[in-house]
Amino acid sequence: MTAPALMPIEQALETLLSTASARISAEEITLEQADGRVLLEDIHAAIDVPPWPNSAMDGYALCCADQLPGREFEISQRIPAGVAPQALTPGTIARIFTGAPLPAGADAVVMQENCSVIDGNRVVITQPVTAGENVRRRGSDVRAGSLLLSAGHRLSPAALGVLAATGITKVQVGRKPRVALITSGDELQRPGQTLAPGQIYDSNRPVLKALLSRLGLEVVDMGNMPDNREHTERLLLEASRQADCIVSSGGVSAGEEDHVRAAVQTCGRLDVWKLALKPGKPFAFGQLGQALFFGLPGNPVSAYVTFLVLVRPALLRLCGASQPELSQIMVPSGFDASASGSRQEYLRVRLNAGDGSRLPSIVPLPDQSSGILSSVMQADGLAVIPPYTSVSSGQLLRFLPFGDIV
Repeated sequence: MTAPALMPIEQALETLLSTASARISAEEITLEQADGRVLLEDIHAAIDVPPWPNSAMDGYALCCADQLPGREFEISQRIPAGVAPQALTPGTIARIFTGAPLPAGADAVVMQENCSVIDGNRVVITQPVTAGENVRRRGSDVRAGSLLLSAGHRLSPAALGVLAATGITKVQVGRKPRVALITSGDELQRPGQTLAPGQIYDSNRPVLKALLSRLGLEVVDMGNMPDNREHTERLLLEASRQADCIVSSGGVSAGEEDHVRAAVQTCGRLDVWKLALKPGKPFAFGQLGQALFFGLPGNPVSAYVTFLVLVRPALLRLCGASQPELSQIMVPSGFDASASGSRQEYLRVRLNAGDGSRLPSIVPLPDQSSGILSSVMQADGLAVIPPYTSVSSGQLLRFLPFGDIV
């Protein structure tokens, strides 16, 4: 019998994203709660920022037309930040501080280093200024009515600052999904426990828990599933009652002790299994009750790669993100490789900085085995090699930097 064809990675991702898109729901939260959350509304500025012209530095506000060589200006007022000034008396100068409103009648600010103060109340300008110099114009940062952020934008600290500057206090965002995390395998023990012969420490749990936490998601640690069909079904069903999504690692291949995939098929629905992906071919996706199920391979690198390429985008889309995938750039290859096989490959690579004569380039880590997790720690990102593709030095490759997940 001919084995079923492996699903292309693009088709699998489209399935995951379309399923997640249909489940987006909203909630209103305060700005203080919104870091990392995804907007579900367009936000327009209600006011100009800054709302009035203000000084870009400590100095003296004046009308440029009043400047004459050696002229002594009387200081007619003092304007600290937070104080509404009076109109500038013609022919005088105003002491002003950074961020303070520019008085009517003034059109520039002379920095204090370019002024000489005489008897504490008179100033001689030593370096003339032109109109608009050292002045922040009204609306120079944000114009009232302008689009600040679009629906689907994941909020950053800088974005929160821009929203706060325009007076925003609450935003509509995608509700955070609750994610149940499970690892599978009799051989796994938590760090700190004594290893019996044939056992290893579970590295997938802390990796996946950290990746989920960096998305700001609520993680429910469901523990480890032993290699037992009945127990696997019970734990998966319990997870489906407690969470919106289930992320498991291990047990989705075709071995006699791999019970997770069969349990999902019995208790729910399996939509995706076996991808044209290296590493990560046994990845599975489906549904248990109302919970989405993401079944990652047990090998540490396979679990890491499939999470970044498939699960992370789906979870971000579930939160409402319009661009949930890892960013990518085209970078020259610093290596040669013979044609890849039938699966799309994701190589762990280092980014070599260029110099005056060379562009930056990427080179693979020496051991690309799916069990070598230390290579992920040493890598700067993933290089994407399409199926049946050879690589020549200097050829542009898609590069997915790990900086996105930090």
